[in-house]
Amino acid sequence: MPDALTFAVPKGRILDEALPLMARAGVVPEAGFHDKGNRALSFACENSDMRLIRVRAFDVATFVAHGAAQLGIVGSDVVEEFAYSDLYAPVDLDIGHCRLSVAEPEGQAADTAHASHLRVASKYPNLTRRHFERMGVQAEVVKLNGAMELAPGLGLASRIVDLVSTGRTLKDNGLVETSRILDVSARLIVNRAALKTDERVGALVERFRALVAERKAA
Repeated sequence: MPDALTFAVPKGRILDEALPLMARAGVVPEAGFHDKGNRALSFACENSDMRLIRVRAFDVATFVAHGAAQLGIVGSDVVEEFAYSDLYAPVDLDIGHCRLSVAEPEGQAADTAHASHLRVASKYPNLTRRHFERMGVQAEVVKLNGAMELAPGLGLASRIVDLVSTGRTLKDNGLVETSRILDVSARLIVNRAALKTDERVGALVERFRALVAERKAA
């Protein structure tokens, strides 16, 4: 019997939206997966040749790129930030929609409009640097993993780059969105080597692709 496939999923909002689609594709985790008190990170699936691992979004990409997981679901922001050569994102799942944007304190724009160097707080150092480079600005990125909105008010950075959904959190913290770097949606990602060598991976890709097409046509 072949080894079990490992399917990596992120904790949080994307997972909530992905679970119904995963179920229709035959990726159904055991009951313990839904138990809020369960601290396990690896779960069997009702389909016996697959297991599910639940990790941080950024780690989904790393597990799949290095072949520790063969497939996963993660936001396109993560795919673009890492740009792993061994990672392939064949299906836009059309869920988890948001955007990666630059934000700054309201009324600040005029003061820093012509700056050639900026300090920016973000957990996306690569995307942030590339964005500002295109504008001819050198960005010094202060890497934070959360509470980004606090950085400008405490003098840590003049701007932030973060995911924005409704914009409410920005507004509540006195920030305004000034530019959009990337429109984000969840992607099915696969390890390139696994796709070539394990037909089960290709079959799952086609199943997800068909389900997304079916939903769009409905």
